[in-house]
Amino acid sequence: MSLRLYDTAARAVRDFTPREPGRAGIYLCGATVQSSPHIGHLRSGVNFDIAARWLEQAGYAVTFCRNVTDIDDKIIHTAQHEGVPWWVVAQRNERAFSWAYDVVGCRPPTVEPRATGHVPEMIVLMRRLIDAGHAYSTEGGVYFDVGSFPAYGALSGQRPDAMLTSEKAVDGKRNPLDFALWKAAKPGEPAWDTPWGAGRPGWHLECSAMAGKYLGPAFDIHGGGIDLIFPHHENEVAQSQAAGDGFAGYWLHHAMVTSAGEKMSKSTGNSMLVTDVVERVRPVELRYYLGASHYRSTIEFSEAALQDAASAYRRIEGFVQRAAELVAEVPGELPSHFAGAMDDDLGVAGALAVVHTAVRDGNTALGASDKETAAQCLGQVRAMLGVLGLDPLAAPWATARSGGGDLRPTVDRLVAVALGQREAARVRRDFAAADEIRAELAAAGIAISDTAAGPRWSIG
Repeated sequence: MSLRLYDTAARAVRDFTPREPGRAGIYLCGATVQSSPHIGHLRSGVNFDIAARWLEQAGYAVTFCRNVTDIDDKIIHTAQHEGVPWWVVAQRNERAFSWAYDVVGCRPPTVEPRATGHVPEMIVLMRRLIDAGHAYSTEGGVYFDVGSFPAYGALSGQRPDAMLTSEKAVDGKRNPLDFALWKAAKPGEPAWDTPWGAGRPGWHLECSAMAGKYLGPAFDIHGGGIDLIFPHHENEVAQSQAAGDGFAGYWLHHAMVTSAGEKMSKSTGNSMLVTDVVERVRPVELRYYLGASHYRSTIEFSEAALQDAASAYRRIEGFVQRAAELVAEVPGELPSHFAGAMDDDLGVAGALAVVHTAVRDGNTALGASDKETAAQCLGQVRAMLGVLGLDPLAAPWATARSGGGDLRPTVDRLVAVALGQREAARVRRDFAAADEIRAELAAAGIAISDTAAGPRWSIG
């Protein structure tokens, strides 16, 4: 089975055929660095990190471009409120996003361009649109003429005559639906010079300019959240194709992380900051939680679901660690059912079901002292986890465990003392004392498993 992806523009699952054999270009609308990241922001990073890993597993050389929008109304407002330059706010939050992506194991993109670093490319694109009759300048800035592009609305499935504009009324604007490519300078706001006057980028223009620079006029995959389909991505399509560029071949949109049925966002006051959540579960467990659902399925956040995901990952981790200590790993191939799930529109939920089946088989083999089967299961499980960025014995998670803050060796020695006392109690047939020791360890979050090779412990 070849890779098939749900294309928002086609409203169907399509076979993935890259524009250039053996290569895949991905553009992901990244962070608008207005504030600190919450876990809703990170879902995008995790979903497309997995997508890029799977494309690489399939043999593609992937160019992954994830932009940073480092200037917008909210950034300017926050800066004015704090009495600092706009770039102080942008850089502070960009660093926070970079840390958050790193902490959940998202690999750096091939390139991560900032909007403000690409004004020359935006000027070129605006000139092309104006010369072709698709844009015009006014005192308020430069606007795209929606009426000049008959296909407007095709991506989101809307008719222009039924749309409500989100743009503010501006003198000289020909149509309420026309959207800003360039916003004229206002007193006290940052501005860059252009042939049509000083100002700053419109939100939509920057993405077309950056995608074109790093991926070319036509590329394979454009990604983002479903909340970006309209107006942002609709406007990107319009301005790029009106300028003569083919733009994206496939549109992949992930669903939201919600809380009480509402999209998680700072404005609604229901966001879960990454810094807070990784105090309650480990970063790798948060990655498992965000990546386990199909990317087009909504995640309704709850503490119980978060903890369930953490427990599920710990079961996988426990097997990998135990097996790695007891058997010589056999290099594993990806099971066909795992590959089939991933090829079916990046079906991570189905792929994880295959992982858990292999873990159960591996644990059964360990219990029966069947080292050959356990070794085969370990190889398969690690191969699958590697694709998903969840292998506890690989970077960054192995590095996290072996770093200066890793207390496992100390805990291991302390637990060994308790297990020795428990075994002594069992030898003298004081089973009440043995059970009490086990209960006290469980209360401390340490689970004991009695195996043919002796008692073993794990967290959780």
